[in-house]
Amino acid sequence: MVKKLKSLSGADSQLAQTIKDSASQIWLAGLGAFAKAQEEGNKVFEALVKEGEVIQARTKKEADAKIADAAGKMAGAWDKLENVFEERVSRALSSLGVPTKKDIDKLTKRVAELSALVQKLTEEAEAVEVGGEEKPARRRAVAKAAE
Repeated sequence: MVKKLKSLSGADSQLAQTIKDSASQIWLAGLGAFAKAQEEGNKVFEALVKEGEVIQARTKKEADAKIADAAGKMAGAWDKLENVFEERVSRALSSLGVPTKKDIDKLTKRVAELSALVQKLTEEAEAVEVGGEEKPARRRAVAKAAE
């Protein structure tokens, strides 16, 4: 029996050594795989970052183009809306009898002309009082200018 045990222990020892060697190789293979994955992982990560930057730049360019196109359309629509609003307000004010800027400018010009004419007539009337009687032809010319 002792012989049997010794022979078994020799075989067990060899089996144990084989298992130990295999476990060591598996451990080393795992470490190697981890190192390889870590090294390749960094390369893959960097490649993914570069690809993401390219996609982001392309997407940003396309988005900017779409925004510019939409802004152009909005500007045109806004101008059209503004013109419609101004036209409607102008018609409403006209129907209420509110004078336009053009009407006011025309009246201002006419008032200035009339003021100048009144000033001129006043000066001539004062000159007549001081110097004597005014000539009839002169009266007709002043009356015609007043019209």
